[in-house]
Amino acid sequence: MLPSLIVVDDFLSDPHGARRQALALDYDPAFKNGNYPGIISTKPLPIQGLDASVSRIVGTKVKADPQTSHGHCRLTLKADKGKSGVHIDPCFYSGILYLSLDEHCRGGTDFFRHRRTGLDAVPNDPAKLAATGYTDPNALIEEVVNKDTTMASKWERTSRIPMRFNRLILFKPWQFHNAGPGFGKDKETGRLVYLMFFAAG
Repeated sequence: MLPSLIVVDDFLSDPHGARRQALALDYDPAFKNGNYPGIISTKPLPIQGLDASVSRIVGTKVKADPQTSHGHCRLTLKADKGKSGVHIDPCFYSGILYLSLDEHCRGGTDFFRHRRTGLDAVPNDPAKLAATGYTDPNALIEEVVNKDTTMASKWERTSRIPMRFNRLILFKPWQFHNAGPGFGKDKETGRLVYLMFFAAG
C-alpha cells in the first residue's frame, strides 16, 4: 500500500545547483495552463535518477506521468492569485520539492478535511465511495472538490508540511490539499517548487 505522506529532508545532493537551474528556466505567462496561482516553467528540469529514488522511497515502482507537468518548476509570488484552492492531483502519486531558500520560505503544503462530508480524500474503494452517497468518483470531485475549492469555510485544515529548502514531500494525490500562499517579489525570493506527478511504473 502506498504511504499517505512521506517527508524527506536534504533530498538532493546538490540542491543549490538544482535551484540555479530552476531559476534559469523560462517562465512565460502565456505557457500557463491551469487555475493555480503563479507561473510554470516552459520546460521540465531533468533530475537524474529521480524515478528510481522515489520508487525506492515509496516502495513501489513509479515513473513520470507524461500527461502532466511532471518535472516543471512553479514560481508563485506574493501578489499572484489563482482560481482554484483545495484540490486533488489526477495521477498515481504526487511529489513537491521545495527549492526556495530557508530565509524566504513561508507556509508549505496544506491538507484538508471537507466539513460537510467529513472526507479528507476521494475514496478509492467502491464500498467506501458508496458510503459517501456517491457512486461515481468524478461526481464527488465535481460536487465536493471543484464546487468548494476556494471556499475556506467548507474546509478544515488537518495538517501543514512546512517549506524547507531541499525538502521533498510525497503523498497520495487524491488527498485534499493546497499549496501555501505565494511570497516574495521576484524569482530569487519567490515560492519556487519542483513538481512531480507519477504514473505507476
